Amino acid sequence: MFLCCGDALFDLFASDTSTDKTGSVTLAGAVGGSPMNVAAGLARLGHPSRYLTRLSSDLFGERMRDYLAANNIDTSLCIDTTLNTTLAMVQKQPDGSAQYAFYTDNTADVSMTDDDMPAPLPGDVRVLHFGSYSTAVDPTSTTLMNLARTQTSSRIISYDPNLRPSIEPDAERWRAVFKGYGSSANLIKASDEDIETLLGKGKEDQFVADCFAMGAQLVFITRGPDGASGFKPDGTTAHAPGVAVNVVDTVGAGDTFQATILHWLQREGHITDAATLQGDVDLEASMALAIRAAGITCTRSGADLPTLADLSR
Repeated sequence: MFLCCGDALFDLFASDTSTDKTGSVTLAGAVGGSPMNVAAGLARLGHPSRYLTRLSSDLFGERMRDYLAANNIDTSLCIDTTLNTTLAMVQKQPDGSAQYAFYTDNTADVSMTDDDMPAPLPGDVRVLHFGSYSTAVDPTSTTLMNLARTQTSSRIISYDPNLRPSIEPDAERWRAVFKGYGSSANLIKASDEDIETLLGKGKEDQFVADCFAMGAQLVFITRGPDGASGFKPDGTTAHAPGVAVNVVDTVGAGDTFQATILHWLQREGHITDAATLQGDVDLEASMALAIRAAGITCTRSGADLPTLADLSR
């Protein structure tokens, strides 16, 4: 069982911007949030998947419940609240990348406290995944960091910083968050853009070294159309090229990579009842599948992650 924690937002895509005097904008909404995308990706790839967050009673929260149910994601650990749902205004750029503006002031998913945490966690949870803005905005940031620290001796911890400077512009804050969550993580994935924001240009080697110094077993760096690189503590390094696809947008591509890596690790027997990943992981094989899955997501609008059937075609 995988348990993903944190972000629960609605992406509102600017599908048309009027040039008339009304100044109107047409918005198309879709459930989003990096760790929630990972939860959906894992469920679509055939894995029991749970989510832990605060869910609003507003319109967006109700639609989110419908989405989680439709994707067979267990919400029994979610907490009901009357606080509003986080919103993200998304504008697609000419290259298919997305520009975000977030509305997170006192919203549901960034308001989690220690009292919201299940004690104890269900025994069938083997992997916890954390990432993105919910790891940087308190009280949720500290709450989930405490959860990761208490579970690191008994379960696998997966972490994707997925920095959102438009929510938290202080790079020093993100560095503290990275250290806090990274010190509990077995698996850390970050994009090349994340690393540049976190540490500066040309600092990928430092990022990898920092991850291993904190105890990580696997590190992955994604590079958009240029593929990804994987690393092990013994110095083993591998690179997998990108795949050529007709990009609609890149929303959810990194989350697809993360979910598919976790899927591959489970399928190949590297995730067991132990608190560490088992066996010798084939970096190239795992990344090749994850990149192919991310490519499929890029051919679709929004974070519409592939199923096992999609991957088998």
